[in-house]
Amino acid sequence: MTELTLQALYSGLLVGGAYAMIALGLALVFGTMRLINLAHGELVLLAAYIAFEMERGYGLNALAAIPVAIVIVGATALLTYLAISRIRHERELNSLILTFGLAIVLTNLILMRWSADIRSTSNGWFQEGVVLGGTLFSMRSELLFFLIGLALIGAVHLWLAKTWNGRALRAVASNRAAATLMGVNPARVEAFSFVIAGLLASVAGVAVYTASVVYPALGHNLTVKAFVITVLAGLGSVPGVLIGAVMLGVAEALTATFLKPSLQELAAMVIFLGVLFLKPSGLFGRSNTVRR
Repeated sequence: MTELTLQALYSGLLVGGAYAMIALGLALVFGTMRLINLAHGELVLLAAYIAFEMERGYGLNALAAIPVAIVIVGATALLTYLAISRIRHERELNSLILTFGLAIVLTNLILMRWSADIRSTSNGWFQEGVVLGGTLFSMRSELLFFLIGLALIGAVHLWLAKTWNGRALRAVASNRAAATLMGVNPARVEAFSFVIAGLLASVAGVAVYTASVVYPALGHNLTVKAFVITVLAGLGSVPGVLIGAVMLGVAEALTATFLKPSLQELAAMVIFLGVLFLKPSGLFGRSNTVRR
């Protein structure tokens, strides 16, 4: 029983690393614009299918798809921002409608190009087992992208804390009007947050593709998970996103191990609703965040 519990915790930890990469992009956009990009999961999914295309069509390693995915997904994320920036009235509601429509468009484009079949990597190297301590098992891809995820999250945290652009993003997230008076261009900062979100989604998509299976309907599920993690973390906490993602991953792994895999989503929603009722600002967020 102890070994089974440790394995579930370890698996949940690794899955949480991938979840954190997905959620951090959504959290950055939500922090700067107070908008939920409902197409974020589809951006992750697009990167996963680009990795599939690079493997199937060109015989390349899925890792080689990351630069291509960054360009394509980053451009798509930027176009999404440009569309949202045209909204002048009831921005919050209309942006939800717009990004929901974009999510449907991306899903159908993926269906048209790659069909509804389930896809997974054909490279055995990613799926080979790695055993730690003689008891903890994982696939190579899970461990590899967990480490990559930690590095990316650490880089984003340092970027937000140490660079001018990072401080500008935090200033816009805290008070857009005050940031404008201090010489910050909010539109440029918001566009940059979408590009960073696209970069994170690109790496996360390749991670999802190499560690599991992908299919066109997966994008919606990824958006929901990212939103749950964003709520768990609260605004203004990059480490909180990582901790919230690990909490979600561990909860799902424990539920699948000791109850039923079909109850994984329920476990995530129970945690989500519990935090929402008990601490609406999130576990690590600032309850005194200034609203625009």
